[in-house]
Amino acid sequence: MARPTTKAELIQAAAEKYEELNTLISSLTERELDTVFDFTKMKSKTQAHWGRDKNLRDVLIHLYEWHRLLLDWVAANRKGENKPFLPAPYNWKTYGTMNVEIWKKHQNTTLEEAKELLDESHRDSVALAETFTDRELFEKGVIPWAGNSALGSFFSANLSSHYDWAIKKLKAHRKNCKEPESDR
Repeated sequence: MARPTTKAELIQAAAEKYEELNTLISSLTERELDTVFDFTKMKSKTQAHWGRDKNLRDVLIHLYEWHRLLLDWVAANRKGENKPFLPAPYNWKTYGTMNVEIWKKHQNTTLEEAKELLDESHRDSVALAETFTDRELFEKGVIPWAGNSALGSFFSANLSSHYDWAIKKLKAHRKNCKEPESDR
């Protein structure tokens, strides 16, 4: 799917990818849900997140917390606060550390709670996107606090693109659960 360039495309992509994610989640077997994520034998899975997330809850909470970053960032800046997208002390070079802190924060969150939180934050994020015009979402410089990016790129990154990331991770986990170790 191409990166959205209109509000309608952004909303459609978010809906389609969220539905795909939920369909995949509902098809996971008990074994797949109970097996700890382990991508160490998959040579291409070297980024930090492949070692961080250990189960479905961790993936869903990651998505939820990034929705919260988006929602809080937009709300603050709409009120006139000059708030960066990533909270201090994090930046785009150190956000991996923030992701680990998010992971730690939610180790006592249940899978059901994570699903509910994500459903709510997804709805809130889509509803927020609906409040902007195509111009506000996709023309650089229209929303000054979006910096050198179009505001829509933040929505795309935190909705459809992030759901695609989660889908890939869950499919890799499913593959891991089905293949004998010698086949990985």
